[in-house]
Amino acid sequence: MLSKRIIPCLDVRDGKLTKGVKFKGNVDIGDPVETARIYYEQGADEIVFYDITASAEGRGIFLDVVEKVASQIFIPFSVGGGIGSVADMRAVLLAGAEKVSVNSGAVKNPDIISEGAVAFGSQCVVLGMDVKRVAKSEAIPSGFEVVIHGGRKFTGLDALEWAKTGEALGAGEICLNSIDADGTKDGYDLELTRLVAKSVHIPVIASGGAGHPDHMADALTKGQASAALIASIVHYGEYTIPQIKEHIAARGVPMRMIW
Repeated sequence: MLSKRIIPCLDVRDGKLTKGVKFKGNVDIGDPVETARIYYEQGADEIVFYDITASAEGRGIFLDVVEKVASQIFIPFSVGGGIGSVADMRAVLLAGAEKVSVNSGAVKNPDIISEGAVAFGSQCVVLGMDVKRVAKSEAIPSGFEVVIHGGRKFTGLDALEWAKTGEALGAGEICLNSIDADGTKDGYDLELTRLVAKSVHIPVIASGGAGHPDHMADALTKGQASAALIASIVHYGEYTIPQIKEHIAARGVPMRMIW
């Protein structure tokens, strides 16, 4: 069985590491470059970097911060936020990222997924999905709706159908974030994670809600995710990455250990 991945997420606002709850009340908590280096040294499998206000502000990503982070880590590095064209993708990859995450830009222009896959390979294209629970309806039969612009704008897209569309267009991976669980540390939305993971044939990264290593183990087993994204649990020093991996491995989940 392939090893499951633990992926710290760096939300960046105005060049600073920040964290909120349910996409609100963000507080600046540190330097993303130094934090990325620490997580790399601790044994993170990948790092994800999101410029969380780029799309809403209608600007490009902070490439200087991307370059600085890329100079400090030597593991796969995914970058998202404000990416709306193949040219934006190319700029991020040239700045040192291995993967590009498209979210709001892909909803507005789905062709960016296929264009990016053709230009750089599907392995470079991650479909980011911010999802919120809503009442089930004819338009949203799953009860999970895709939301863009940092949780500010509902799209009318059913999350399961959008995941399938993203895969068909060439996305190589999905990063699935539950807005309802984000920053709560109450655990991932396992129903959402499992539904999406079962509906596609590409890896799904569970995101939003990690507060204990058991939450990650549950996402990787019950939620059928290939990886778990983490933030608050490590940003605030509650656990180190080795402690998290050791706990998950003790539950029989294969982990990459480097120490």
